[in-house]
Amino acid sequence: MKNRIYELKDFYILWSTQGLSQLGSTMTNFALTLWLYQATGSALQTALLSVCSYTPYVLMSIFAGAFSDKWDKKKTMLVCDTLAACCTLLVFGLLKAGILCPWHLYLLNGINGLMNTVQSPASDVAVTLITPRKYYQKTSGLRSFSNSLITILHPMLATSFYAFGGMDFVIMVDLCTFLIAFLALVFGVKIPEADRNRKEEEKLLESVKAGLNCLNEHRLVLVLILFLAGVNLVASAFDAVLPAFILPRENGGERVLGIVTSFGGIAMLAGSLLVSVLPAPKDRIRLIVVTMMISLTTDNFLMSLTRTPLIWCIGQILGYTPVPFMNASLDVIVRSTIPIEMQGRVYACRNTLQFFTIPVGFLLGGGMVDQVCEPFMARAGADSIAAMLFGQGKGSGAAMMIFLLGLTGMTVCLVFGKVLKKYRYQER
Repeated sequence: MKNRIYELKDFYILWSTQGLSQLGSTMTNFALTLWLYQATGSALQTALLSVCSYTPYVLMSIFAGAFSDKWDKKKTMLVCDTLAACCTLLVFGLLKAGILCPWHLYLLNGINGLMNTVQSPASDVAVTLITPRKYYQKTSGLRSFSNSLITILHPMLATSFYAFGGMDFVIMVDLCTFLIAFLALVFGVKIPEADRNRKEEEKLLESVKAGLNCLNEHRLVLVLILFLAGVNLVASAFDAVLPAFILPRENGGERVLGIVTSFGGIAMLAGSLLVSVLPAPKDRIRLIVVTMMISLTTDNFLMSLTRTPLIWCIGQILGYTPVPFMNASLDVIVRSTIPIEMQGRVYACRNTLQFFTIPVGFLLGGGMVDQVCEPFMARAGADSIAAMLFGQGKGSGAAMMIFLLGLTGMTVCLVFGKVLKKYRYQER
């Protein structure tokens, strides 16, 4: 036990403090999302917050990996975190001046997304560098655990802090968590560098090409990334629709949205704990497909076809518990298959290919609710099949969209399940 703690000391410090900083950031984002929906009443305009965050991430990730492999990982993370904190300070200033507008948030979210684009591959490679191979499964479970805990806590903490001291207090807590993570990374974590001799000789486009070629040589990883791109399309559209589904309903509102979101985090927390203690699965590829089939169908169908918050919470539990199993297996496959000196570039290519569907999904979800589903349900009669399935009034169109996303997710899993049958992964 003592030996494991010593071997993972740097990982534990980095994981815990960066997780704390992420909690502060997600609290601020949650509070600002509620502020924007209340100000506009539009699912699409609210979804644009996430679109602006992910668009630079998708467009620039493929190049960021090339830089990440060349640059010092610690310095890269410190600079990106600092610039993101400056954006939060600017939001604070605009709020205090009473001139905060939606376009301010879109612009600042775009800058934050760009910082995350550079930081993400550097952080992923840093974890690999400070983690012995025998602990990959355990550390993947711990990272899922912290992500789940953040999902549980941030709606409740954001609501409580906002009630106690307003948006000012939420932002101040966010900045304090940033400072803790910054100091811990500077003084408490030593990140070794991989061999960079060959990479330093490569030009930018050559580095990008090398990452794509590496993915092409490891077709299993490439197909899994494309599968997760389809999963992310459905999941991001669901995230865009959820506020429009819960906030307008008589038995909904901000409190219920926070509770339902927290139950998704509780489910992921339970799944993460199970991943950390259970032995490695015999067939990681099959596990990835099966868990995503369960996740993308149970939650969407239960949510869309029922009217009570209790059932929505049960749907979140059934839908999110399998996610850490998928994350851990995918993480182990990628880390153990791709050579470490290539991982920065490959992770960056993965970010572009796997996550380009997220802004598309947010636009699709928000646009479909505002322009198609809600108008359709407004015209549907009380005795129509659509009204019997999805209810009536504002929010019923969002329910219809969630149901359609369940059908889409089922199709994605069935199609890629057949493709992935011809691939094998041998645990090393």
